[in-house]
Amino acid sequence: MIAESFLQMLPILLVVLGGYLVSGLYSIKVQDLVKVVSDFFLPALIFISLTESNLSGQAIADMAKASAVVCILLFAAAFLWAKLAKEDIRSAVPPLVFMNSGFLGIPLMKLWGGLEAMNLILIYDQVQGMFMFTLGIMVITGGFSKKSFLSMLHSPILWSVALGFLFRLTPLSMPQSLVNTFTFAGEAASPLAAFALGVSIRTIQYTFSWNLIGALLLRFVGGYLIGYVAVLAFGLTGLARTVVLVSTALPSAMFTSILPLRYGLPNQFASTMVLTSTLLGVLTIPLSFALAG
Repeated sequence: MIAESFLQMLPILLVVLGGYLVSGLYSIKVQDLVKVVSDFFLPALIFISLTESNLSGQAIADMAKASAVVCILLFAAAFLWAKLAKEDIRSAVPPLVFMNSGFLGIPLMKLWGGLEAMNLILIYDQVQGMFMFTLGIMVITGGFSKKSFLSMLHSPILWSVALGFLFRLTPLSMPQSLVNTFTFAGEAASPLAAFALGVSIRTIQYTFSWNLIGALLLRFVGGYLIGYVAVLAFGLTGLARTVVLVSTALPSAMFTSILPLRYGLPNQFASTMVLTSTLLGVLTIPLSFALAG
């Protein structure tokens, strides 16, 4: 099972490696690449997946509730750990709470379980995105401010979620030409996200501390256990169960090392968590699939 999961991950790993190698040959600004993927291609994928998905309303609601519970429990655990470890909350909490369910999870689930699994993790990731661009930004910036509020409003991902649900819950329909356009753009999101992840790894500064070990255990082991709590709470089975368990134990989200830089804050701990957890993901992700059954 572990070897099979690794082989399913291999295309993603090779594209991530491609991003890492190409960024060594050419000057690629990771901030610009991330903005292109997160502000154009991912919103297109999210919007078209919501409007065209065959998932039932109950399946969407269960996945959204599970993701919200995971986020809330991880926030509590991360705050407690940061206090005990005497780490800066603004840098330490986000990479413990937010996993790479978008740039890594979406292509991973598409390869593993096809469109249905990808649509499930899109719901999961959208809820995570809502928390990241609201509570996450508030944590990073030190509280609610005009800057954090404007960042929420300027997030294309949040608008794509809102518009996607609007079209799904109302009789509104789009011309087929627009459906084809969003589908075409959305199909590029997964490989570009993996490529951007590879480019970002080259820019990350590594700074080891003993607290990193506890943080990694919380991200992987704590994440999986909290995912298990969410699965039991909502009675998730089949694909939905596996998506939640594996997603909750994914490496730290790349955005958690980029967002502090946007606000002029240090990101050493966050960037080290992103790099280390991503490299360890080669082992932990197949293990998560095996444990999830």
